[in-house]
Amino acid sequence: MPVRVLAVDDEPEILRTLGMILTAHGYDVVTAKSGEQALSEIARRLPDVILLDLMLPGIDGLDVIAQVRQRSLLPIIVLSARGEELTKVQALDLGADDYLAKPFGAKELLARVRVALRHAAGALNAPVVEFGALRIDFERRAVEVDGTAVTLTPKESAVLLYLVANAGRVVTHRAILREVWGPEYTGETQYLRNIIASLRRKLERDAEHPSYLVTEPGSGYRFRALPT
Repeated sequence: MPVRVLAVDDEPEILRTLGMILTAHGYDVVTAKSGEQALSEIARRLPDVILLDLMLPGIDGLDVIAQVRQRSLLPIIVLSARGEELTKVQALDLGADDYLAKPFGAKELLARVRVALRHAAGALNAPVVEFGALRIDFERRAVEVDGTAVTLTPKESAVLLYLVANAGRVVTHRAILREVWGPEYTGETQYLRNIIASLRRKLERDAEHPSYLVTEPGSGYRFRALPT
């Protein structure tokens, strides 16, 4: 059966664009124009992934995320307009998996959907993962670049492993700080910036080693799953 995508947006043109792109690549697309309609569709025919606008009439996107997360880990990709940084971060903290800024291109849309589906299938949870020159052994907590071991501090290791476990997805500052330092440190973003800067120095040694740690302005960080 084809993968079912629920596209939720109150702009008909956005829904038409999403439908054309996804249908052309073999996805089964279901649409909804409001939060209420989205929740009804989810209950009626469970999709494999949701593309969700935040600014919806009636029940807004944040409420939809909260209600879905009460009973499901269904992948949710937020459709974010410029100027919605705070709301976007709230969506990610509520449990959205990723966000796609409007306007978006077909390649980016399809890539984000593929990453969300891989996470849902557990495809990035192997004990050893490789991204180009970078090799990470989760069980041994060992990191290598081009076959050479890289020494990381405990905090550097914890941040990197958390980002890699969520490779391709945006992880908010609050989520990383809560996971690595604890809930009382969710406002200490400078701690995290220092760790990210140190990881970049250790993992991205020259122009031949691509940027693995991508800054998402106003939101957090994304580990580039397929560096170019």
